Amino acid sequence: MCGIVGYIGHRESYPILINGLHRLEYRGYDSAGVALIDSRSNLNIYKSKGKVNDLESVCSSRNISGSVGIAHTRWATHGEPNDTNAHPHVGNAGNIAMVHNGTIENYAVLKEFLINNGYTFQSETDTEVLVCLIEHIHTSNNCSLYEATRQALQRVVGAFAIAVIDRRNPDTVISARRSSPLAIGLGDDEFFMASDASPIIEYTNRIIYLDDDQIAIIRRGTAIEVFNLDNEAVSPSVQQIDLDIAQL
Repeated sequence: MCGIVGYIGHRESYPILINGLHRLEYRGYDSAGVALIDSRSNLNIYKSKGKVNDLESVCSSRNISGSVGIAHTRWATHGEPNDTNAHPHVGNAGNIAMVHNGTIENYAVLKEFLINNGYTFQSETDTEVLVCLIEHIHTSNNCSLYEATRQALQRVVGAFAIAVIDRRNPDTVISARRSSPLAIGLGDDEFFMASDASPIIEYTNRIIYLDDDQIAIIRRGTAIEVFNLDNEAVSPSVQQIDLDIAQL
């Protein structure tokens, strides 16, 4: 299994992301990484083969900041465990970053389509294919990150839980899922994303669990909007989770 953590709000995201990755270590993994957007809209990505502690060592000498970020622990499926194949992955333009759990069964067909449209790939992963597809639709159709992600996911065969950020729009995170769990925690003017409640419960016990083929627009300081992949609005159920942090 893999693990996803995300944050957008008023705090520094890096400690929340790293703490969340540690909470998800029980799921098993072979590499880890984080992506953050800083106050100058720079997208900064740090990745490492090995444990979350190895990622922390990579980051220890960096001046890391940013109140929006995504993080991931990867269990290799497409591509061997190494720094290059570790998540997050970015599109060719370097603006959009994504973390992904699950397996995209038709990634080879999508990759061939993108190569024919001039895309190049640094990794062996299906995840890089999906983030490049989102970028391609975003650029070609001149649409929002939400709309590009929604259209891309309509073309996907397989399972996914994703979190997507764009350095040009640092006040938004897009999340979606199919056959892979994704929880969204509702705080006070802040939101948390994770593969399960364990990275979230320290900060809030109000949680939305996305259903299959649902996609969420998570904007800083506003309410979450949830849709299905046909762009129909959905009213998500907010659950009050009773979980003892000491038992995690």
